[in-house]
Amino acid sequence: MTDRQLLISAFLSDTPWHSWTREPLAGDASNRRYERLRDQNGASVVLMDAPPDQGEDVAPFVEIANYLRDQGLSAPEILAEERTNGFLVIEDLGDALFARIMRDDPKQERPLYQAATDLLVALHDAPMPELEPLGPRLMAELSGLAFVKYRDVIRNEASHEQLAHFTDQFEDILQRTITGDSVLVQRDYHAENLIWLPERSGVAQVGLLDFQAARAGHRAYDLVSMLQDARRDVTAAIEMQMMDRYIAATGVDEVNFRAAYTVLGVQRNLRILGVFARLGRDYGKPQYVDLIPRVWDHFYRGLDNSAMAPLAEFLRQEMPTPTPDVLNRLRG
Repeated sequence: MTDRQLLISAFLSDTPWHSWTREPLAGDASNRRYERLRDQNGASVVLMDAPPDQGEDVAPFVEIANYLRDQGLSAPEILAEERTNGFLVIEDLGDALFARIMRDDPKQERPLYQAATDLLVALHDAPMPELEPLGPRLMAELSGLAFVKYRDVIRNEASHEQLAHFTDQFEDILQRTITGDSVLVQRDYHAENLIWLPERSGVAQVGLLDFQAARAGHRAYDLVSMLQDARRDVTAAIEMQMMDRYIAATGVDEVNFRAAYTVLGVQRNLRILGVFARLGRDYGKPQYVDLIPRVWDHFYRGLDNSAMAPLAEFLRQEMPTPTPDVLNRLRG
């Protein structure tokens, strides 16, 4: 038994779940690990194992989960916590992931995305907690990961000057387009982090996961995350319908909102290019490299928008197309 397993056993020993059976759950791109604990009658909870020595911290998850629940949303209830060693026992929201439901029954795609869009409308109307801002400079720097882990690796050369030029120019574009009031953005709001809870009512029917990196940012950010999904194809019709639905429900300025949506799409997908390339090359997770062509299509489509004109041609020249050879190199 590893030291980590001993710590888990010690944590659970003082809880009602110490004798429940444990089974692994699918993880994500982080260093967090999850287990489902079951009793003999079928009741279940989820154990989160977030090692602090690997950069994990359960405190943001607890704080954001409690805030979301206070707004009437279905974030998991925190049942037990041990922050020093990075352990939580949380409510088990089940396995009805939006992605799984839509795969098995494509007719559910529109109503599920409508429910998720309506949740964002409600959340963006709620009082804001105190959060660090996801501002233009930070977003430009996060997108720069595409140069360091994608462009530079493929071309086998450093891009110090190009990266500096991109960061400054993209910050200017973001500064001009990402305007208006800030809302809580969850940052990983997509079909594999949303759970369908039909027994609940209203926006509480959408279960929420993976929100611990929340920041104060633009209203369009989580819509981009959901509708320009790195893991599944979302039709152009659904994307436009959900944007129209959000704009109609909130009364935001349509022209400005659509411009911000497009620029945030470029920002987010550039960052994901870098993240997935790093996961494949540096962390031995080649399955993320397989998702890069879809991310590339989202990114490249956004360059046609007039808001991206100052950087569009530069990015077309600097970012290598993810050919099969490129993807094989990124798989390490």
